[in-house]
Amino acid sequence: MAGARFPLEPRIVPQVKTKHRRIVTAIPAPGSVPIIEALREHEPRSMGGQPVVLWDRADGFQVFDRFGNMWLDWSSGVLVTNAGHNHPKVKQAILDQVNHGLIHNYCFPSERRAELTAALAKVAPQGPPALDKVFLLTTGAEATECAIKLARSYGVQKHGREKLGVITFHGAFHGRTLGAQMAGGIPALKQWIINLDKDITQVAFPDGFRHTHLTFDGFLKQLRELGVTPDKVAGVMTETYQGGDSSFAPVEYMQQLRSWCDEHDVLLIMDEVQAGFGRTGKFWGFEHYGVTPDLICCGKGISSGLPLSAVIGRGDVMDLYPPGSMTSTHTGNPVCAAAALASVKAIVEEGMVQNAARLGEVLQPGLRRIKERFPQIIGAAHGKGLVGSLHVVNRQGPTGVDPDSDRAADIVKRCVEKGLLLFAPVGTGGACVKVSPPLCITEEAVREGLGVLEEAVEEAVKAVAESARDIAAV
Repeated sequence: MAGARFPLEPRIVPQVKTKHRRIVTAIPAPGSVPIIEALREHEPRSMGGQPVVLWDRADGFQVFDRFGNMWLDWSSGVLVTNAGHNHPKVKQAILDQVNHGLIHNYCFPSERRAELTAALAKVAPQGPPALDKVFLLTTGAEATECAIKLARSYGVQKHGREKLGVITFHGAFHGRTLGAQMAGGIPALKQWIINLDKDITQVAFPDGFRHTHLTFDGFLKQLRELGVTPDKVAGVMTETYQGGDSSFAPVEYMQQLRSWCDEHDVLLIMDEVQAGFGRTGKFWGFEHYGVTPDLICCGKGISSGLPLSAVIGRGDVMDLYPPGSMTSTHTGNPVCAAAALASVKAIVEEGMVQNAARLGEVLQPGLRRIKERFPQIIGAAHGKGLVGSLHVVNRQGPTGVDPDSDRAADIVKRCVEKGLLLFAPVGTGGACVKVSPPLCITEEAVREGLGVLEEAVEEAVKAVAESARDIAAV
């Protein structure tokens, strides 16, 4: 189990005191253990998979416990706090809305919801096609399932009952609800479903590492092999970059996919739940491809803290359902909407998109340098802007690039003990060390984090060598 990789027993580690990091206790902090044990008594075991850090407060790009420790945060709370933790404008917007006296209003109109939908339509592509309709939801999985619903409704209503197929990609993650996991491309996450939807099919994602056939001809060939014809396809949904391993598709591939969708009246859905709101160095991650989707799914960084998501799309698609038939209980919750308005404004006005692009020119070469220095356990380094992943591999495995989840977890554990906060490894085989700092981070902090990460990888490599020597001695 993932939780077993991050033991609850405190371990004495060297103290750290820098501008951005402070470790003054054993890790996990002994005082945190009773609290975490109490939490685990009532939560399901599935909630125990992260490094054992008891968050007390967070500010900007740093996370604090109440025992004197301070971490340089390279998690953004799993790519949520794009504007930074506890951004003063977001915090004030939340307080102002609560003090105003409206914290829920269902689907009855509210001024905050009107402002947010207008703001999101304004930052969406202006066309063609114009993406000027916005449906507010709560989670990323809700958004991706809604997009599937809309694509199928569009295909069936316009072309007949057989145009309902949805194509997604191997390795994709679109959420943890039923439809989202059927659309996802990670077999282990949908074993529980058993009766998978036969009209949702996956093809290989051209990541340039495990799938090296990078031309669009490969997409067409796989459809032929699967017996999928364009007249049966309603939508193609892809993450802008694969969330588990930060892999982008080739630009030409995505442009040809856009043309194929246009030719066959197939909706192109971009899952921007992780990529949107400046994360990749552009406001929308798909801007790197020079394409405009028909539907955008977004969430996470939309509010920099509160649960909110959205589907943004073409009016002729978004208006398929009559009044009252496509709603959500918490749609555009006024407190969440106020937070999102403040977060989007801060990201744009404070130049955080440009900061992500500029510091991406520091982070990405740094990750590649680590990969080049330690090729014995790092198979690839992918990413853009302020998101990236080190693909940790077992070179002794059958393919030479087999995922090594235990080694990836060891790297994360060592980083956390040194004051660099990462979340548990993700991606193929749970073996990608993901980095995603808040977009307000400084160059000094990025360089410091790279140094810590490189040191942790070096220690992990030495541990592999020492283990091999011990085995040989036996």
